Amino acid sequence: MNSVEFLQWVKGPLFNLALFIFIAGLVLRLFEILSLGRKVNYAAPKGSPMQGGLREIWRRSLPDKATLQRSMITIMAGYVFHIGLFVVIFLLAAHIEIFKNLLGFGWPNLPTPVVDAFAVLSMIALVIVLIHRLQHPVKRFLSKPADYVVWTATFIPLLTGYMAYHHLLLAPQLMLGLHILSVEILMVLFPFTKLMHTFTIFLSRWYNGASMGLRGVKS
Repeated sequence: MNSVEFLQWVKGPLFNLALFIFIAGLVLRLFEILSLGRKVNYAAPKGSPMQGGLREIWRRSLPDKATLQRSMITIMAGYVFHIGLFVVIFLLAAHIEIFKNLLGFGWPNLPTPVVDAFAVLSMIALVIVLIHRLQHPVKRFLSKPADYVVWTATFIPLLTGYMAYHHLLLAPQLMLGLHILSVEILMVLFPFTKLMHTFTIFLSRWYNGASMGLRGVKS
């Protein structure tokens, strides 16, 4: 299999398989969570669950002063990484074309050099987070092999995408194929690892906030 055939393979059958596993796994995990249900609250509501849920999502999205001082590196690197990753995935012209083919519509893109800069910032942030984890005795003790697998699976698509754009190391077709393959591996791992927090984080914050709002608790 030459580089062109490899590229066609990862863009075609392998992408369709990865997309199926991603969607099926995502639906299954969300079904598992939502099917747990919640106890019926017979008490008269003292507040608004809607306002409570939205307030908790907003409150937990911004670190308080004490948490920021205690975990400055982790929080700042986390914000840089997540913002950069969002820009890379959803605002690169080539990626928008993929979403357009899947969804039937697209949206404006940022200039490629701008997205490229965000990719670099995201990679730097990921490296900082990894170094901090390895140097922090408690975080290193709590880290499991799966945590490093997730880190690697997230970092490699950024790195290979950067290398493919700048035509580094390997032939362009081969590097692009490796980039797409790394994204597909990430898609397959996504529903079954901590990456699932992308969807569950706001769901859990909403649930807690709505419960407190129902009881009239101000967070």
